[in-house]
Amino acid sequence: MPITKSAKKALRQNLTRHKQNNKKKEAYKKLVKDFRKLVSGKDADKAKEKLAKVFQALDKAAKTKVIEKNKASRLKSRLSKMIKK
Repeated sequence: MPITKSAKKALRQNLTRHKQNNKKKEAYKKLVKDFRKLVSGKDADKAKEKLAKVFQALDKAAKTKVIEKNKASRLKSRLSKMIKK
């Protein structure tokens, strides 16, 4: 357990950031999963609408360094390829 005042504050900040990061990570993962279900279900119109939301979630996660910028780009590229097929 932290002893000094600054260490206690650092712990509080760490827990808060951890919760925020997990929310962003879960959000983009859920959207990707939903998108893949739509694509596999041959529902192209809804998948295109969902793709914009997925891109937005990935960009937010990359901007706040929850995931790497290159990972976001890679996922966006792969998801775009899925909808073309």
